[in-house]
Amino acid sequence: MTRAARRWLPLPLATAFLATACTAAAGTSTEAAAPPGPMSPSSPAPSADPVVRAMPAAQWQRMKDAGMVSKGCPVTSPRQLRRVEINHHGFDDEIHRGVLVVNADTADTVVRVFSRLFDAEFPIRRMEPLEEYGGDNTASLAADNTAAFNCRRPDQINAPAMESPHANGRAVDINPVENPWQDLRCKCWKPSARHSARTEGEGRVLEGGVVWRAFVDEGWVWQNIDVPDYMHFDTGYPSKPYAGPGSGTA
Repeated sequence: MTRAARRWLPLPLATAFLATACTAAAGTSTEAAAPPGPMSPSSPAPSADPVVRAMPAAQWQRMKDAGMVSKGCPVTSPRQLRRVEINHHGFDDEIHRGVLVVNADTADTVVRVFSRLFDAEFPIRRMEPLEEYGGDNTASLAADNTAAFNCRRPDQINAPAMESPHANGRAVDINPVENPWQDLRCKCWKPSARHSARTEGEGRVLEGGVVWRAFVDEGWVWQNIDVPDYMHFDTGYPSKPYAGPGSGTA
């Protein structure tokens, strides 16, 4: 059985009760709608159902409070970012709603990549914005959180902020626990060395695999630094406006 068949994600209810509404009087009803049941053979298959939104004022304030938007960072206005809401398969064989914060010029390519990963049923542990972790990249990695935008604090930064793909919202880290990076400052793997070997496994990123192909086909680059960084994809370093599919290096 596929992941998609194990749980049906609720879809818009605009036509959910047409079958019973024919006997109701015209006008509005205050009766609460019953939640949909398990997917039947005639139910539409689950989809990534992506939505791209302008950055909400409340979320922008939370980013500022977390120190993710500060002096010396390239993103200075919420208009530079987009909130991408999209479904993903989890390690628990269920479908979850995730959120990625990305540069406005990468929102469409991110939607294409993660829609493709959804269709391939690639599992993602969680997908939450960095302000949910107080802007703390270390905490996000330890939680196996897939995330994008973050102008990291000086004690965590690994590139000049103005050039950093993450600080510009043009980088994504995928399943950090399954795809760690090597920190040469401590000669250690972060968040851990448990999955440092590039072998087949659930949630892993491998060259030529489904995740690698989905990003590379869009012009993204894998682990675009001088040390192993298996979780990391970006649109180029130093970061500049996304040029479109085919702009990166396979």
